[in-house]
This record gives sequence, structure tokens and C-alpha cells, in this order.
Amino acid sequence: MSLRAKDLLARLVAPLAVLLLVLVGPAIAAEPTLPALTGRVVDGANILSPEAKARIEGKLKAHDDKTGDQVAVATLPSLQGLTVEDFANRLFRAWKLGQAKTNNGVLLLVAPSERKVRIEVGYGLEGALTDALTKVIVTTAITPRFKQGDFSGGVEAGTDAILSILSGDAEEWQRRAPVRADSVDPVTVVFWILVIVVLVIVLARMNSGGRRGRGGGIVVIPGSSGGWGGGFSDGGFSGGGGFSGGGGSSGGGGASGDW
Repeated sequence: MSLRAKDLLARLVAPLAVLLLVLVGPAIAAEPTLPALTGRVVDGANILSPEAKARIEGKLKAHDDKTGDQVAVATLPSLQGLTVEDFANRLFRAWKLGQAKTNNGVLLLVAPSERKVRIEVGYGLEGALTDALTKVIVTTAITPRFKQGDFSGGVEAGTDAILSILSGDAEEWQRRAPVRADSVDPVTVVFWILVIVVLVIVLARMNSGGRRGRGGGIVVIPGSSGGWGGGFSDGGFSGGGGFSGGGGSSGGGGASGDW
């Protein structure tokens, strides 16, 4: 290869290398360090009292032994620059919560430094632990206690609510869901407001422009909103503390909040 060709190649490679670093660099930097699964409660942020942690672990184990549902709690020193939804989904998949065939796992994640909390729900439990119910748990059972600095009380109350619903006692939480203004998806609200505005405009034009012809029709297709997070995976795993499963598949079910 001639000297001129080498010089030309170097000029082409240099900007491509810079572009590659610009595109790939942030993705590499965004990869978080996930805590190891050492038990049903992993208190990485050290916000739980030993007594509360022991009680929560006991409740989660008893529920797992009875139903096979795998519920885990994780507190983090930092979200490492990610959103709480992204981190929760990554951790849920890494821990592979739930059974392989049923994906009956739940993760309660708390990041006190960023004042964020999330409940991530596996595919198999989305019918029972709906987005609306998880949002009510976050806003009525967890964050009010967090605002008072009672992290142990908030995590335990959230855990109790999750287990109560999974055990079939969801009536109290279902009554709360319709009256909570913050449990309504704002996208849905905006959609129906636009539908009403369009209907008013069309009806007004029909009333004022009757000589354009008779008839007319309006077809409205309601929209729907998704969950509060996203992602999925599958496979088996074995965690610490005798806590194991093979699920890890989440379709975005759950809810997030802050305080």
C-alpha cells in the first residue's frame, strides 16, 4: 500500500472511530452494576432495620412456600444514571424472578438517593397485580411513609399490600384505585379530551352546514396506554439464600413513584 493510500485510509478511519465512540460510548457507560441476589431482601442502601428485614423475609418466604410466587425486595445506593423503570427491569431479568412456566415474580425496588420506588410485575401476575393496583400501593402504602423518613415501615407496608393482593384479598385496594387521581393515565385523559373536542367541532359544523348534504358518520377508536416499564427475558437461575426460580419475564407491568 502506498504512503498516499495509507494517509487516505487513516483520514477515513479516524472520524469513523470517533463516531463509533460517540454512538457506543454512552451505551457502554449506561450498563449498571447489578447487586447479587443473596436473598429475598437485598438491602444495598442499608435503609431497613434488622427487625423489619427479618419480618419481610419471613413473610416473603411463607408466601413463596404456599403459592410459588417469588417476591423480592431490593434497595439501591444509586440508580447509576438509569431510570427506575430501566433499572428495575434489568434487575428483574437478571434475578429471573418467578417460575419458568408461570413468570410469577414481583420486584419491589427502592432507590432512596434518587427518591424513586417501583414495583415490577412478571407476566404471570399482571392479571392480579395490575398497574392500577400497584400504583395505589406506591401512592398510599409506600411513599407516605417514605416522606416521613420511615423506610422500614414503607417497604414492609408495600410488601404486605403486594402479598395481600396476590393472596386474593384485593378488595380494599380495588376500592381505592378508582378514586385516586394519580392512578389515572394522563395519556388516556388527554386522548378522551381530544375526542370530545373533535366531536363538538364536527357536530357544530354539521348543524351549521346542513345544505352540504345529508348524513355523515364518526368512528371513534378508543386508545389504551401501556405499563410503567418494559422488557423481557427467560431462562433459569439459582440465587442465594435458597431463593431460586427460572422466570424473569416482565411485559412492563407495575408502577413507579417518588417522594
